[in-house]
Formats: sequence, C-alpha cells, structure tokens
Amino acid sequence: MLSMYNIIDKTKHTERLSIQEVSYLVKGYVDGTIPDYQMSAWLMAVCLNGLSKEETFYLTDCMKRSGEVLSWESVEGITADKHSTGGVGDKTTLIVAPIVASCGVKMPKMSGRGLGHTGGTIDKLESIPNFNVELSHTDFIKTINEVGCAIVSQSGNLTPADKKIYALRDVTATVDSIPLISSSIMSKKLALNSDCIVLDVKCGSGAFMKDIADATTLANLMVDIGKFYNKRCTALITDMNAPLGYNVGNSLEVIEAIETLKGNTRGNLLDLCVELSTEIVSTALNTDYVTVKDKVLDAISSGKALETFSKMIEYQGGNAKIVDDYSIFDVPRYSYEVKSKVSGYIQSIDSQEVGIASLNLGAGRHTKSDSIDYSAGIVFNHQLGDSISIGDTIATLYSSKVTDPSQVEDSLLKAITINAQKPIIKDIVISCIN
Repeated sequence: MLSMYNIIDKTKHTERLSIQEVSYLVKGYVDGTIPDYQMSAWLMAVCLNGLSKEETFYLTDCMKRSGEVLSWESVEGITADKHSTGGVGDKTTLIVAPIVASCGVKMPKMSGRGLGHTGGTIDKLESIPNFNVELSHTDFIKTINEVGCAIVSQSGNLTPADKKIYALRDVTATVDSIPLISSSIMSKKLALNSDCIVLDVKCGSGAFMKDIADATTLANLMVDIGKFYNKRCTALITDMNAPLGYNVGNSLEVIEAIETLKGNTRGNLLDLCVELSTEIVSTALNTDYVTVKDKVLDAISSGKALETFSKMIEYQGGNAKIVDDYSIFDVPRYSYEVKSKVSGYIQSIDSQEVGIASLNLGAGRHTKSDSIDYSAGIVFNHQLGDSISIGDTIATLYSSKVTDPSQVEDSLLKAITINAQKPIIKDIVISCIN
C-alpha cells in the first residue's frame, strides 16, 4: 500500500522510488491529501540525499502531467523554446525570439515576472505602452503563424504541481537541489511541448549556480530529461559574473534590446544572443552551425529581426513606434551619475549586487504585491576590462521613486572592482552540452 510515510522513509535511506510512488506524492500534494509537513520532509530528504536520474525523470513527468500540455498542431512549422536559469540584465528573449523567427523557426514563448534581484521578461514587455501579455489562445497562435514569435505570461493551467511544490521549497530552504531544479524547469518546458528546447544555464556571481561543476551537472541532467522525452535538447553554460549588456531595468533593457537588433551594440549581450539564436535554429532545422550563424547575423544586419520585433509588438497591442522613439516609455523623474573614485581597469562587476541596486531603485519587487517603476534602473558606461579614471562616470542611476540614491550608489561602487591589471575577458559561452 502506498503511503507518504514510506516514501519519505525510502528517500531518507536513499532507496529508489517507483513511478507509482512518485505519482502518488505529486497527485496527493496537488489535491491536498498530502499535507505541507510531509511534503516538506520529503523535499528535505531529497536535498540531503538527492534522487536518481530515473526518479528525477518520474518527478518531471508527473509534474508535467499535473496540468495542461500544449499542442502546436495549428502552428505552421517547427517550434522552439528557450529557457534561461535567470540573470541580471538578461533581456536575451527579447532579442533571440525575433532573430529565430526571422530565420524560419517559430517561437511560442511563455515567460514570467521577476521577483527579487533578477528581472522578468514579462515585466520588461509591460513597460511598452499597451503591450498585451495575456493573449487568447486564438490570438497567440495567429501571432506565432503570422509574425513567427509571441511572448506571453505563463498559463495558470501549466504544471500546477510545480507551482505548489516550488512555493513550499521557497519557504523550507529546499530550493538548492539539482534534481528539484531540473524537474521544475523541465516539467514546464515539456508542458509547453515545443519541438526543440535550448537551455541557457547561467554560472557565476549573479546566477543560482555559482560554479561550473554544479552548472554542468544541472545542464547535463536537464538535457537528459529532454532527450528521454524525445525532444531535441541542448544547453549552453554561460558566464553570469557580470550583468548582460549595459542596461539593467525594464524599459532600459527593452531599449538595449532594440539597439542590439539595430546592430548598434557590441559586447557580451550581443555575443550571447548570437550564440543562443544559432544554437536554437541549428538544433531546430538540423543545419550546420556556420551556415546558421551567417543567417543569424544577416537577420540583424538586414533589419529583418527588428522588423519582426516591431511586428510582434503591434500584434500584441503595443505601441510599435517605440522602436524609433524611446520617449514613449515612462521617463524617469530622477537621475544620478555614479563617479569612479579610483583609476584602473574594471576587473569584476558583481551581478547580484547590481541586481539588488536596481531592485532598490524600484525596478523590481521585494514582494509579489509590489508595483514596479518601469523607468527605474542602471545604465553602465563601461564593461569588464575597460580603462577608467578617477571622476569618470561608471553608470547612471534612474528612478521615479527614489529621490536620494546615495545608498544605491555606495552598494554599486562596492560591486565594482577596479585595479591596475587589465583582466582577461573570457567568452560568454563556457561550454555546450548536447
């Protein structure tokens, strides 16, 4: 006879669970027959002892099947999905989706809002006046077919088990478990049910995975899950030891995304978006990397990707004039220049501290009920490796809420290390797992 007590005891003693036992605990927790205290005990046992690969597969599948599994039969062409494990200044979806769509692969994308020091793609899009992230299924499909991509908020019908279990993990110190992280992410990706999945696994100070070994273990497990369920699945392990790009904050990041699509930027953001787009298109179309990369670069230089982004904004009800007129965004009431107090080279920028600084300017939420200042954030003048002198402006702080940014300035200066030695700048992509 199945019982939660026995399931907890087996995981505590590293005995493997059957698919029937995993199904019992997921279904029971969703329908309320298994209480929080028993699920908490099991989650802690997983954190301490782990799960086998097969148990992780079972947990992923049961969470996926706890809600709706989407179908893209009415979408014309191959569909692709992308997932990032979160980072500071990560506006890659806004850039990658239109590039990939311009290269002939459809991207039906469901994204989330931000909480804490990492921003959410939906918050960024909602900084565009009238942009609708709650499309009906009919309008969602129409936009994907006619534009090539659409980005909406996550459906309430997808993976309810994951939502409930994650909320419990968040308050019981059981978030940092690779099997639980993998099953959480991949249950959502499998429920979205695109033909191929490309994962951007962040590694570094601003990421959940601080070291390469853990990031590699997580990436390998998620790719294995994807392949087990017959999805074309690859992962890039990418550096998150500095913010992506120059802008951090909602409307500021949309502006930088547009500038990237216009071909006006260089640096780690562009490099990562080109690599992610190439990986997605080559995986989806089973075409060689070099040919696809040329196609990706042409989508930017020809203006096709920018045109696709503008068209997506229009189809989702937003004001597409923002691609040429940034004054349409909320204008920040206050700005403050942060000056360097030393000379040298920028050695490091602590992404997490930058994210917290942006959060404290009003660009994020401390709690789910907080309102966002879409105009708030940080614009850097320099990136890693740049030479800087005393008195140079390192960054500008923007807010419509915070009138005295001195505390934010202090924390931002502490996040930036400057010394006499020029650092070696590594590639943004550390490795690829497929």
